[in-house]
Amino acid sequence: MELDIDIDGWPGDTDWADLAERANEAVSEVEPALANSRLSASILFTVDEEVQTLNREWRAKDKPTNVLSFPMLEREQLLALSSSGGPEMLGDIALAFETCEREAREKGVSISDHTSHLIIHGLLHLAGHDHVDSDDQAAEMEKLEIAALAKLGIADPYGDRDN
Repeated sequence: MELDIDIDGWPGDTDWADLAERANEAVSEVEPALANSRLSASILFTVDEEVQTLNREWRAKDKPTNVLSFPMLEREQLLALSSSGGPEMLGDIALAFETCEREAREKGVSISDHTSHLIIHGLLHLAGHDHVDSDDQAAEMEKLEIAALAKLGIADPYGDRDN
């Protein structure tokens, strides 16, 4: 999957685009539907204020959040997508710097590791995975996140799994 990455308001001490590409590769290894070369997604690294605006406009929640995902394909459409043909936009992801930084600090992890986790989380949402409707759904999504993070050498962020 090809990523279109825009970085605004994140510090220049980390190559966020490279981090996103590595997270994309890792999640594509555990969720084969994301490995389709026809797919593209956009990732916006931005600030809390911008994410709050998006959250208010699209989810009617007037507060910033760590990551927002805006899928453009249903899971069934993604799974039915052949490997030949023109490009297909999977969706958009937006990450809020101040919230991501605060959460990383609270969790005692690096901002890079936390951001990798949130990108993987967001890409799984774009692929039709969710965690709100049932415990089984949440457990499956967490399992995929943990597996993708392990490929990056990042520990289980949930702290309750062996894999």
